[in-house]
Amino acid sequence: MIPEAIVLAGGLGTRLKPVVSGLPKSLAPVAGRPFLAYLLDHSLKQGLSKFIFALGFRSEQIMDFVKTYLPAGTYSFSTEEEPLGTGGAVFQACALTTSENLIVLNADTFFGVSLEALSDLQMKRNPSCTLALKPMRNFDRYGVVETGENQVITGFREKKFRESGLINGGVYALHAASFRQKKFPRVFSLEKDFFEKEFPGEEKLGLISDAYFIDIGVPEDYERAQTELIRNI
Repeated sequence: MIPEAIVLAGGLGTRLKPVVSGLPKSLAPVAGRPFLAYLLDHSLKQGLSKFIFALGFRSEQIMDFVKTYLPAGTYSFSTEEEPLGTGGAVFQACALTTSENLIVLNADTFFGVSLEALSDLQMKRNPSCTLALKPMRNFDRYGVVETGENQVITGFREKKFRESGLINGGVYALHAASFRQKKFPRVFSLEKDFFEKEFPGEEKLGLISDAYFIDIGVPEDYERAQTELIRNI
C-alpha cells in the first residue's frame, strides 16, 4: 500500500462561488462538515498516513483546518506563489518527498475507489501512473478515457455528450521517482501535458471502479453531495 498522498487543493472554485463564498472549494460545507474532512477520513481508513497539500487560493484557511484535523508530523504544505496548473502543483509538491510512488487526490472530488487496489496495480506493474476510472452514463461534463488489453490506457477523448464511458475519477497513483526527472514547463496541466501525452517506453494504466463518485465543482453537484455523500462513504 502506498502510504503517502499529494492532495491538490489550490483551485479557485470559480463555478462554486455563487453558492459558497469566502472559502476554498475543499472546505465547502457538506452536511455540516468541510468536504475535505470526508476525503481525509476516507483516505486514512484506506491506509494513507502522510499528506502533502498542494495549495494556492486561500491557502491559509486550508492550513488552519489541516493543523486542527490531522496529527502533527503527518502533513506538509506546498504553496504556489503563482498558479502552476495541476501538473506544476504536483511537480512542486513532489520535491517534499523521496517516495518512489505517491497517491494523488483532488480535494474537490470524492471517489471511493480502493486505494489498496490502486497501489497494488501501480507497484506490481510499475507504470508511469495508474488512473482510477469511473464508469459513467449519460454525461457531457467529462472527457472519456479509453483502455485496451491488460488495463493499458490507449487514449483520451474530449468532452461531449456520451451515453456511456469511463471518466478520469481524480484519483491517481504516480511513479514519482520518474515524474521528478521529467522536463516540464513551470506551469502545466497534469491531465493534458502528462496523462494525455506520449512518453516513449512508458505505459499508463487504468483501474476501473464503480465506487461512489462525486465532484463538487459545480453548484448542482455540490447540492447533490449534501444528501448523497454521507450515505455513500
